Amino acid sequence: KSIVNKHVVITGGSKGIGLCLAVECALRGANVTVIARDEKMLSGAIALMEVIRQRPEQKFQYRCLDISSSFEEVEKCLTEVEHTFGDIYMLINCAGLAVCGVFEEVPLEDARKLMDVNYWGTYNCTRYVLPKMKKAKEGIIVITASQAALFGIYGYGPYAASKYALRGMAETVAMECKHLGVSVTLALPADTNTPGFENEQKTKPKETKIISGSGGLANPDTVAKQILNDALNGKFISILGFESWLITLLGGALFRWNGIYENILHAIALGPLRIVGYILHLHFERIVRNCAKEKAE
Repeated sequence: KSIVNKHVVITGGSKGIGLCLAVECALRGANVTVIARDEKMLSGAIALMEVIRQRPEQKFQYRCLDISSSFEEVEKCLTEVEHTFGDIYMLINCAGLAVCGVFEEVPLEDARKLMDVNYWGTYNCTRYVLPKMKKAKEGIIVITASQAALFGIYGYGPYAASKYALRGMAETVAMECKHLGVSVTLALPADTNTPGFENEQKTKPKETKIISGSGGLANPDTVAKQILNDALNGKFISILGFESWLITLLGGALFRWNGIYENILHAIALGPLRIVGYILHLHFERIVRNCAKEKAE
């Protein structure tokens, strides 16, 4: 799919992976809206995109917004950006927050903020674009979680919970929208060399650093290109590198089962059951399509 002259909205687009995604979308000819809270950094993002402008008529804009505020505030902002650049063809949810710590030691305020920004912020933006995308029978939604959406590890309690919630949202919305021409991509980046990762390190326990540190740091430009390519190709999951692929593949296997015998049983059954899972997904999608036909009659 092409995004030339299409309106792409990127939350968290002023730095890190979000900024790299904004640059990549600009290089591919899109009209880009970046949303974040820091106006100075947003201005810098626009200036950077102006330098790499691909077409004279290409347009860039920014909006200052806390996406975790009320749905009404998000709705107002996105209505304004659509008024200037047209309907949103692609929404890239990239705004996020990471706070680490032993579960009961993470301040309640931080734990709630993680859900407010990571989950509810993504929910607000996705809820706004869905009706128009369904009606137009086209559109792309990217939901950026992380490898923490696959299994929980020491020190990632509230953070992993917010990312698991995004995974559930992505799987649900994908099933509800596929037959209507709207695609959903769940991005699962590993640790990436961004300002957000630097902040995350400040609260990360030693145990967490050791567990998660073996994989190294990904380059945000490379991660952004992978996410965008996967989204434009209609892939549901976007991952980068062998380790991320392996962890994603093992997602179910990393679930904490009871005792050695149960684990051996699951190891034997995992291969055939993956085929069963695929068949179930096809069955569920057929049910959705059939119900949609009944509603249309």
